[in-house]
Amino acid sequence: MSALSDRSGALRATIQATGYYPEVVTDSVFAAVAGEDVEAYLVHHEPTIDERDEVRRHVTVLVLTPTRLILGHTDEHAPDDLLPAPYTSSTSEAVMLAGVKNVVVSKMIANPESYVGPNPLRVNEAVLTVGWGAVARLDLEPASCGDPTCDADHGYTGVVAGDDFSLRVSAAAEGPEAVADLIEFADALSARTVLATTR
Repeated sequence: MSALSDRSGALRATIQATGYYPEVVTDSVFAAVAGEDVEAYLVHHEPTIDERDEVRRHVTVLVLTPTRLILGHTDEHAPDDLLPAPYTSSTSEAVMLAGVKNVVVSKMIANPESYVGPNPLRVNEAVLTVGWGAVARLDLEPASCGDPTCDADHGYTGVVAGDDFSLRVSAAAEGPEAVADLIEFADALSARTVLATTR
């Protein structure tokens, strides 16, 4: 993970350590970073099983620069009609920090009575959700008046929630250090979005 200084070298080393097409991932991520300092980063490597029961890999790289949040995704694909050989697809998105509307961190902690915090290594699972207004989810349900005998149509009620990016990390699957890394990145992002909105 990182401190608030240029961590470009550490990010390159972490990408290399995943063993997942490191040159492809590095090129995509650093093209989006565009020479800015890397203040914090998170690399999440996630193998998945496709419809043919073959393992396909996916890596997500989050990078915090002084002005932007970079989100990079690289997926592995089997040969298909598009390309006759195995291939990867890489996508990067750069979001201005001033545009980040919310940073949500959900933590699941087993045996909370024995928790002495803050202790990210004791968090069993964490979910980071970042919203900047590009994607919104609308959850609707029938409205009611509270009278159990009422059969009138009260229309619908709902909630609009930003849901641009979400990442879940589990200590059981990826280890407690991976969960701690996600929490550390989320803390750094929250701190930088405060700075971005007060300027």
